[in-house]
Amino acid sequence: MPAPSSHSYFVDEAGDLTLFDREGRTIVGREGVSRCFVVGAALVPQPAGLTARLVALREQLTTDPYFAAIPSMRPESRKTAFLFHAKDDVAEVRREVFRVLRESDVEVYAAFRRKSVLAQELRAHHEQTGVKLGTDHVYDALVTSVFTDRLHLADANHIVFARRGKADRNLALQAAIEAAKRRFERRWRKGIDRPTTIASSTPSEVVGLQVIDYCLWALQRLLERGEDRYFEYLASRFKLVVDRDDTRRRGYGEYYTATTNPLRLERMMPVL
Repeated sequence: MPAPSSHSYFVDEAGDLTLFDREGRTIVGREGVSRCFVVGAALVPQPAGLTARLVALREQLTTDPYFAAIPSMRPESRKTAFLFHAKDDVAEVRREVFRVLRESDVEVYAAFRRKSVLAQELRAHHEQTGVKLGTDHVYDALVTSVFTDRLHLADANHIVFARRGKADRNLALQAAIEAAKRRFERRWRKGIDRPTTIASSTPSEVVGLQVIDYCLWALQRLLERGEDRYFEYLASRFKLVVDRDDTRRRGYGEYYTATTNPLRLERMMPVL
């Protein structure tokens, strides 16, 4: 009898959910405000092995004299010397981390929303109901999208979320995962009885969260800037990217897969 299988996922976000200013005016499109919000999960088949490789890489880079004068490489900066973070790391460091990820067996599943569409939806909901939907509503819905077709593929699942704020959101995240199971059941007419555990942590504590940070940084550069070289380098790692707002062909969005429908700039609905 084969040994029970277990899948380990690490979940983070890219972009922000800032939609309105204090007067309730939409600020999407202004300087410094992201145009998309992304949630992604990295499936890491052997977390301990990839963790060891990235820890060894960081130790190698931080002791390399080439980087001695770079502030982010110093321990007191609490940046690269402490953890890999794509936004903070210098280009030479990013290149090395990307190389490790490209050569790994990581699989990335992501879903994103255009904030211009979100702003319209949330404003309309408030006008119709008098209720303001918080940003957690958007995040949780994307979590459900990411995991809808993932939770039946192993005997057990363990999901680590990057902590958002100070509040404990594990119950809400568990509800988002249960919603993913129900959506799968409605779609395929069969249930999911696989146990799924949920935890929240930080990238400094869990290297898997550094992995998904890097992958989502590459995707965000593609979406926000039309800069595809980082995404193309890791394209084989991205098994699914869901564009929830591109309903030109299907009402539930466009599904880009690494094999049958690769994500390319010329195929995407423009991000405004």
